[in-house]
Amino acid sequence: MSSTNRPLSPHLQVYKLPLSAKLSIAHRLTGLFLSLGLVLFTYWLFRVVTDASIADTISNFFSQGFGLVLLYFWIFTFCYHFCNGIRHLFWDAGKGYDVSTVNKSGVAVLVLAVVLTVVIFFVGRSI
Repeated sequence: MSSTNRPLSPHLQVYKLPLSAKLSIAHRLTGLFLSLGLVLFTYWLFRVVTDASIADTISNFFSQGFGLVLLYFWIFTFCYHFCNGIRHLFWDAGKGYDVSTVNKSGVAVLVLAVVLTVVIFFVGRSI
């Protein structure tokens, strides 16, 4: 093979992804994380029926420390995926395609996901 001194194509290190691309990647990742969390939730429900002591152990894990952080993250991913899904429904209807609206709705999705997560945990703590 001959070696040439031609320049290489620019890669992700050169280009900065726009917010809409980052949010699109995050939407896919949150969908994956929600699926994994659903498997764990189903396992917990199965254990509630079959062996209450293991169900209590799992509940204790998610009520403190690392388990609580995972629970916060799972709730946030649900809220983000939900809000971004609504954004995608508007896009499916042909609304909000101009760049300024895409950027504004992206920021709104992030803010609303954080607010919903906080509200869910404050309501959940008070019950």
